[in-house]
Amino acid sequence: MGVRDELRSHGGTAAAGTAEPSPSVNRAECPSRGVLEHVTSRWGVLVLAALLERSFRFSELRREIGGVSEKMLAQTLQTLERDGFLHRDAKPVIPPRVDYSLTPMGREVAQQVWVLTRWVEKRLDDVFEARDAYDGAHAS
Repeated sequence: MGVRDELRSHGGTAAAGTAEPSPSVNRAECPSRGVLEHVTSRWGVLVLAALLERSFRFSELRREIGGVSEKMLAQTLQTLERDGFLHRDAKPVIPPRVDYSLTPMGREVAQQVWVLTRWVEKRLDDVFEARDAYDGAHAS
């Protein structure tokens, strides 16, 4: 399904025979919003950043990403796999072994969110100072 078909199925305006509209996250009907949401969700960012380092088994990834429930991690992995960012390698052994790794497209997006996560960590003190200043100026 191309961008035109995807836009049409989501209420977009691309008509048959017209040039495909460029995806724009600023248009409410653009499917790029959903992909952006998957990549930038709390758990999506953390999964992508972790997998940038190496592949992980489910339980390893859950330990690596503190605070994520089994259900949320499973949903996040499935969503990112569906979008083409993750590769799920199920080995036919007992007990079952499933490894998760990034696809080439997943590695590309993971590098982008990794930069964002490192920036947030680096500027955290500045954010806290800004919050204190805001709270002080807006105290009743």
